[in-house]
Amino acid sequence: MDQTTIFLTILGMAVVTYLPRVIPLLVLTGRRLPDLVIAWLGYVPPAVLAAMLLPSLVVSDGQLAIDVGNLFLWAALPTFAAAILTRNLFVPVLVGMAVVIIGRLLII
Repeated sequence: MDQTTIFLTILGMAVVTYLPRVIPLLVLTGRRLPDLVIAWLGYVPPAVLAAMLLPSLVVSDGQLAIDVGNLFLWAALPTFAAAILTRNLFVPVLVGMAVVIIGRLLII
């Protein structure tokens, strides 16, 4: 692959990454969104997080792993509870780490 192709590929990737971020910024600057849209947008981060997290919790080696031996699934339950109860980022991380550590010490 020559230098021109590499440069054009990097430039194209930069444009494709930059445009979806800047176009809404330019179009929506100074405008007030309806309350329904603002409320709906509030659900986007938790939905994206759930979509990213769920496969790592329930899939192991390409197989569905919803069983008693799935330590990470068990650790997720008190971690989610801690997140909901505390509305804090630090506490659920500690709870999740503690449950995995204790689980590994008891299982291994």
